Amino acid sequence: MPGVDAIETAVGLDGDGSCIAEARHLATGFLTRVQNEYGLPVSARAMDLTQLVVSELVTNARKYAPGPVLMQLRLAGDLVEVVVWDSDPVLPVARAADPGRVGQHGLEIVMAISQGFEVQREPVGKRITARIALPDDPGGAITGRRPPVERSSHRMPVPQQHTWSGPPTGRRSRWHAGPCC
Repeated sequence: MPGVDAIETAVGLDGDGSCIAEARHLATGFLTRVQNEYGLPVSARAMDLTQLVVSELVTNARKYAPGPVLMQLRLAGDLVEVVVWDSDPVLPVARAADPGRVGQHGLEIVMAISQGFEVQREPVGKRITARIALPDDPGGAITGRRPPVERSSHRMPVPQQHTWSGPPTGRRSRWHAGPCC
């Protein structure tokens, strides 16, 4: 959107287990604001999937990474990007299918419902980005995923002005203090 400031929001999550609900609430509020203030269409499917992705990514960050979690939501065309940063440098890996496995399917779910998925190691920790289509019928696919012929890779370019490289410099000590969520 030329001439329009980036539509985004970010929050540092720490404290008790209520941060997962707080993150979902922030996502719902962000997408509602996108609809009401900017007039952009956000399907009920996009609202639900965004909450699911937020819940999975923040839960995993809280479970596996010491320290706080940062979450950013931003628009990129007809997609919402959910970006979660945590302090654990270990990159997540999708596990092989195992019908006997109970739990630990979150990453596979996020990858299946996202238009794009990306994991980047940062100087401290890692940043995970999932992209979710806002319209109901992106590219004619009922699942919300575009047909494979429309994209050349899982990684979509992000304009330089929209990049997020973890905690803000100058406030780094704040992000490393206290328990996560």
